[in-house]
Amino acid sequence: MLTGYRFRLYPTRAQAAILLRWIGCQRFIYNAKVGEDRYFRTFARKALQHAGMFAPVDGTYAQFITDETAWLREVPAQVLRNGAASWVTAYSRFFKKLGGRPKLKRKSGQQSVWLTAELFRFEPAEGSYRFMVGTKKCPVGEIAYNAHRPHTPPASVRITLEAERWYLSFSTEDATILPDPQETADWLADFGHAELTERAVGIDRGVAVPFMCSDGARYDLDDIQKARVAKKQAAARRWKKKLARRAKGGQNRRKAARRIAALHRYETDVRRDFEHQTSHRIIADPRTLLIVFEALGVQRMTRRPKAKQDANGRWVRNGACAKAGLNRSILGAMWSRTKDCCAYKAQRAGKLVIDVPAHHTSQECSRCGYIHPENRMSQSAFLCQRCGHAENADSNAATNIRNRGVARIRSGGYRETEKKRIRRMRKKQQQVGGGSSEHTSVETMVSRAAGNGPALGSEKQKGGLARAAETPTSTTEG
Repeated sequence: MLTGYRFRLYPTRAQAAILLRWIGCQRFIYNAKVGEDRYFRTFARKALQHAGMFAPVDGTYAQFITDETAWLREVPAQVLRNGAASWVTAYSRFFKKLGGRPKLKRKSGQQSVWLTAELFRFEPAEGSYRFMVGTKKCPVGEIAYNAHRPHTPPASVRITLEAERWYLSFSTEDATILPDPQETADWLADFGHAELTERAVGIDRGVAVPFMCSDGARYDLDDIQKARVAKKQAAARRWKKKLARRAKGGQNRRKAARRIAALHRYETDVRRDFEHQTSHRIIADPRTLLIVFEALGVQRMTRRPKAKQDANGRWVRNGACAKAGLNRSILGAMWSRTKDCCAYKAQRAGKLVIDVPAHHTSQECSRCGYIHPENRMSQSAFLCQRCGHAENADSNAATNIRNRGVARIRSGGYRETEKKRIRRMRKKQQQVGGGSSEHTSVETMVSRAAGNGPALGSEKQKGGLARAAETPTSTTEG
């Protein structure tokens, strides 16, 4: 079983300065690989001699260490290597259609550095571990962290700086075997209809009430949290106006940016806490074995509206402001993250989370099955036009969702969909010299310069170019 951990990290001021330098160097290598890839693809479209050639998708980075970037030698070579490996992993996701091409990382916002086993170790201590970071050449020392639950030493970690707070995150795998969702569905299909209906819960997701359950439970932020979040949001808007008036590159502008990040951090912490507490309460109920959600395309629902033009070519109103407000409300309701938390917690508990079609769940009567738009009288009122059944609209929709989930399980219609994943594969490489293992001294003529002229490049890049053209779905090395 794969388990993820996220702990608070407390580096000293000197240690934080070293970690920030590692973050910047790793980001520089990643962005350099992005720029190199854009360079190759641009000239592949414009130069005839580049037709049919592809950018090298490999983990080389030695070409970026020059006299102008001598500061890259001040950090461990593994930090630079991991930056190139992260770029390869991002490109592998693009080949698997799990995301777009790698983009440039910005200096603002959340920053992180990926450390492999050569750069850290966990030394056993009294009931926990001591987190040691650095190498013999570039020592950092012991960094204090708050291990609020027991864990085992991981193979790699990620140190993150988010709104002036440091975090340590990693995942470990143990011998525990999780129940297969398909086997759980087959086991639930043997239940009787009445028994499975009693052991199932349907969850309707909305904007006014984020989560309404068929058993009557409803989950939302309390009034104090809503008031505090609204207060933080208003303060963030004021500070954004101050930020816009301050000179770029100045200390006051950086102070304003840090203040805005701290204000947003409170809202993020409140919503993350809500997601985990709500999912825990749903899964922890011993009577519940089946959790049913309606299938909502949140990403599609929160897209910006397309621009509109009239017959004369003039731009007309497209409701972008109203749609932006609706998008904020949908994303603020925490639909997707709470469902994801329920899914992995349910699998660990031997329970099942499924989706059912969402059409007409709010217009269908849960008692007689009559569907009509006028059944939904308002946001909270439901009155069936045939049988006269009256109920809260969200509760009625949750009951319909539960009934559809029970019918899907009993009919054998549940089939687990295999998800595409990208996993880092570690390969042994031959050490070349005592410095960076990626350095090569052989150079040859490859097509990298502007126009149709040749340029110098490494032999390893040429090999990577050929490999990328033959097997574009190469996995991560190192």
